[in-house]
Amino acid sequence: MSLITSLMISPDNIFNPFRGLFTENYMDIQMDWKETSYAHVFEIDLPGLTREDVKLEVHQGKILHISAERRDDDQEPAEDNGDYKWHCRERTHGIIMREFRLPENAKVNEIKASMHDGVLVVTVPVDHQNKNKAKQHKASVEISGDDHDDDQSHVHTPKGLGRFVCCKA
Repeated sequence: MSLITSLMISPDNIFNPFRGLFTENYMDIQMDWKETSYAHVFEIDLPGLTREDVKLEVHQGKILHISAERRDDDQEPAEDNGDYKWHCRERTHGIIMREFRLPENAKVNEIKASMHDGVLVVTVPVDHQNKNKAKQHKASVEISGDDHDDDQSHVHTPKGLGRFVCCKA
């Protein structure tokens, strides 16, 4: 983040000696959240990431925590076996994370997630009776979809086990 941008976001924080020390490589996740009659649906933009890069956790049975790490691509090979130098690097890298409280009527033990074209869709069923008392200590769920399979977007085939952990802290 540039100095001018950071000052515009938090001008009262200009004299803080610890400003940016812990959050310099953290990026915010853009998300849409809608509630239907059967579920809460979260659509999270994670461009350039695969489902193996994404980690979903539920803390204390009510906090949804989404995190991922976008790695620096300094290890890419030089073109034509020659040297190269960067003229501009605007694509960000670092840790991406966001967490928020799930509503009281969420069925935390039945969360489903899928990822396609860099968009993670997390579906949390609604508990109409609001009797969600049985909570598991740990659960996993498959993240379905494939970012590279554009012509078969209508076929729902799980491609692997994503990292989804439901923890009771």
